[in-house]
Amino acid sequence: MSKAVLLFSGQGAQKVGMGQDLIAAYPSAKALFEQADIILGRSLTDIMFHGPAEDLTKTGNCQPALFLHGLALLGILQEKISTLQPVAAAGLSLGEMTAHCAAGTFNFEEGLKLVARRGELMDQACEANPGSMAAMIGGSDEDLARLAAECDVDIANLNCPGQTVLSGKEEGIDQAIAKAKEFGLRMGKKLQVAGAYHSRLMAGAQEELGTALAATQFQDPQIPVISNFLAAPAKGPDAIRASLKDQVTGSVRWIESIRLLREQGHHTFIELGPGKVLAGFMARIDKEARIISIEDAASLEAAIAELS
Repeated sequence: MSKAVLLFSGQGAQKVGMGQDLIAAYPSAKALFEQADIILGRSLTDIMFHGPAEDLTKTGNCQPALFLHGLALLGILQEKISTLQPVAAAGLSLGEMTAHCAAGTFNFEEGLKLVARRGELMDQACEANPGSMAAMIGGSDEDLARLAAECDVDIANLNCPGQTVLSGKEEGIDQAIAKAKEFGLRMGKKLQVAGAYHSRLMAGAQEELGTALAATQFQDPQIPVISNFLAAPAKGPDAIRASLKDQVTGSVRWIESIRLLREQGHHTFIELGPGKVLAGFMARIDKEARIISIEDAASLEAAIAELS
């Protein structure tokens, strides 16, 4: 039996063409993609397959696209490997929603509608409160906290040792990049994003998402799902709703989340989504962990061969 932790990609991993090779090779994937378009009442798959990239990058498109893509990959994997046993799940930011659907916290239709709403709300928050983000390289946690406070920005993502993302108003992010070396960091690099995710500028989206979460039917997940906000599993539907709401303005504690899973004895991880971003983080967090990245039909077939 293949025991593995499922990891799902976050916003920024999307790329034009994602999933197109899956519908040609796997009937179940084709059916899921068609179902998604019906649920949303629009052709999300057309944007996924053909772009343009600017349209796919919009939060209201890329979040449901990544949710759909990750679950399609998982569905095929479970079809092909009957002995696959997911033992836990986690996802980077948006990917936590995909992880919950994979764990049975809510069904595909409810989850897709919820994720689409989350993306719309974040788009609206970006327009109402413009901002930016920057990847900061090097420095200690204390250095980063001092820099964030000095520039009045928030710590958005603790991705891996040596890489932390700051988020906030444009002028604060520019200031943080300019002062990086002064605060003991190697450098800062602005990210090409639509807004200041995981910062106080997303407060409007957070409140509205709370309403959408309350209206969605939740169950206890069948496997533990690590909360980005807590860096631990949230216990029960109400706590899960609260953690998913808090995540919108809170920090993504990815390093702590992965270390918790490793401390629990989990060794094999399967990354589902484009780009191999999470494998890159894993290499910096724990080189001893085994991670298999699946993003298209070719890598899926390779993973099936490796795990069977």
